[in-house]
Amino acid sequence: MKKVFPVAMHGWLSLMILVISSSLHPDSRSRILAQACKERLSTIGETAEVFDLAEKPLPLCDGSTAYGDPFVQELTALIQQADAVLLASPVYNYDVNAVAKNAIELTGRAWTGKVVGIMLAAGGQGSYMSGMGVANSLMLDFRCIIVPRFIYATGESFEGSRLADENIQQRVEQLVADTLRIAQALKESSA
Repeated sequence: MKKVFPVAMHGWLSLMILVISSSLHPDSRSRILAQACKERLSTIGETAEVFDLAEKPLPLCDGSTAYGDPFVQELTALIQQADAVLLASPVYNYDVNAVAKNAIELTGRAWTGKVVGIMLAAGGQGSYMSGMGVANSLMLDFRCIIVPRFIYATGESFEGSRLADENIQQRVEQLVADTLRIAQALKESSA
């Protein structure tokens, strides 16, 4: 029996959720996770925008002129406007990819106080804790509130360009529900 995770949206303040896909691989599994979150948000009537770093490449952070790049400015503005950010990344060398880290470096303070959910696609079970580095950085540098539930999927969870694992699909629903619940509570407390 499929478990459905409730999200009581009626009567809530409108939320804007940003989904960032950081993989540059054309057949990215983390992009499939990002799309699954976008689809879940659409299904329950929430506003979500996807920023795909493969389609909108960012320059390397140089601490100087890179901040003026149009895609950097667009991503910065989207993060600032978002009530929550869902970050999808492949796992490379027991960490999120360099593209995700570079995006965070380029957009810096825009992350301040944001609710952040993490989705990871990895080659095996051994790097299960690989999201902790970026989570710690976002918490310490920008006082982000990290959703304590994250998605960690390996190759067996996918078939071609789709998510094929019911357990991971349920985790997508849980991540979306928890992210919305936390973001809504924070928005109401500051309204």
